[in-house]
Amino acid sequence: MNRYTQTALLLASSLFLAGCPDDGGLEEAGEAVDEAVEEAGDAVDEVVEEASDAIDETVDEVNDATDNKN
Repeated sequence: MNRYTQTALLLASSLFLAGCPDDGGLEEAGEAVDEAVEEAGDAVDEVVEEASDAIDETVDEVNDATDNKN
């Protein structure tokens, strides 16, 4: 590891360990980002579930249609 990388890691670690002493603007922004990411994840989960249900329904319809023809 070169000297710049070590210095950057040390600085990042120090800032991480220092934390925020109060609910400042950056912490509030971070919380807003966390909430937005969680909501986006929930929306993706919902879309995936709906798509899965639609696929299952289509498979059932295809199976029913092919069973009736045989």
